[in-house]
Amino acid sequence: MRLLVIRTSAMGDVALTTPVLKGMREQYPEVELLLLTRAVFKPFFSSISGLDLFLPDLKNRHKGFPGLIRLFKDIKRQSEIDYVIDLHDVLRSKILRLFFRLAGVPVAVIDKGRDEKKLLISGKEKFRLKHSVERYCDVFAKAGFPVIPTKDKCIVPSPELDLKTRILSGTRSGLNIGVAPYAKHKLKMWPERNMVRLLELIAKNHKCRFWLFGGNEDSGRLFALQCRIAGSTSLVGKLSLNDELVFMSKLDLMIAMDSSNMHMAALVGTKVISIWGGTDPSGGFGAWNQPDEFSIRIPVEELTCRPCTIYGKGECKRLDFACMNWLTPEMVYEKIEKLVLTEKR
Repeated sequence: MRLLVIRTSAMGDVALTTPVLKGMREQYPEVELLLLTRAVFKPFFSSISGLDLFLPDLKNRHKGFPGLIRLFKDIKRQSEIDYVIDLHDVLRSKILRLFFRLAGVPVAVIDKGRDEKKLLISGKEKFRLKHSVERYCDVFAKAGFPVIPTKDKCIVPSPELDLKTRILSGTRSGLNIGVAPYAKHKLKMWPERNMVRLLELIAKNHKCRFWLFGGNEDSGRLFALQCRIAGSTSLVGKLSLNDELVFMSKLDLMIAMDSSNMHMAALVGTKVISIWGGTDPSGGFGAWNQPDEFSIRIPVEELTCRPCTIYGKGECKRLDFACMNWLTPEMVYEKIEKLVLTEKR
C-alpha cells in the first residue's frame, strides 16, 4: 500500500503534518508514504525514516494546468499510488486528485471545518475546534488508517551546523531566548513597544540573550529591533531552514506570535510562549503539544469579540485593538516568570 499525501503550503501547516506522518510511519510501517510538498520544507522531514518526498517544480515544469498534468504523470511514473490523502484541498490539489480519481485511485480529503470556523468568529458561540493535526489524522482515518499523532519531538533536524551557526552558538551564555515578534497579518501582532518592554523586564531579572527570528520580509524591522534591545541578535538571512530548526531546538524558550516560528519551535521540542490577539488557539492552530497556559491571551469572557478571525486577516472592528493592547508587558512577564523562568534560576 502506497499513499500519496498532499500538502504544499503554508510553512506552519506543512510543519504540522510531521506529528501525523511520524505517527503513521511508527504505527503502520508496512504502509509507504509519498509526500508532495515544496523543496524548501524538506528539513521538516529529514528524521522521518521511510518517508519519501516528491518535490514539484511549481514555477516551471509543474506550473499551471499543463504542469499539473505533467505532475500527475511524473508521480505515476515514479510509483503506483493506491490512495491519495489530500491535506490541503486547494485548487491545485483538487485538480490533481481528480486526475487520480479518473485513474481509479480513491481519495480522502481534509474537512477544514469552514462552517464551524465561521460560527466561532461570529461571536454567537465560543468553543474549541479540532486542531489542524487532528484534522490531518481524520483524513488518514477516512482512508482506513486511524493514527495517533506523536507527542515526541516531531522535527529532529540534521545536527550538522554550518560555520556561521557554530560561531553563533559558541558566543551564547546564560538563558537563550528566541523571539519571533512578527506575523503575516496585523491582527496577530503584539505592539512592538510591548515586546521591547517585555524583553527589558526579562533581561533585568535574568542573564540572557535574545535571538530574533522572522522571514526575509522582516529583515529591516528586525535589524531596527535589534538596535533597541540589548543582547539581541537578528538571525534573518544568517541560517538555512535546517540550521534555524537546530538553533530553535537549543533554545531555553521561544516567545512568538501565532506564526510559523511558533509551530516550528514547538515541533522541535522547545518551550513556546505564544501571544494571541485576534486569533485564538481554539481555532485549531495552537502550538502543538504545548500546555494551554503557555498561550497568553485575553479570555473570551473578558473580551467577547475574540477570536474575530481564524487566520489573522482583516481589521479590528472595535478600532482599539483591545485584544493586544490589553496584554501589557508586565502581565506577560508575570506569566512567563511563573510558567518558565522560575525553574531556570
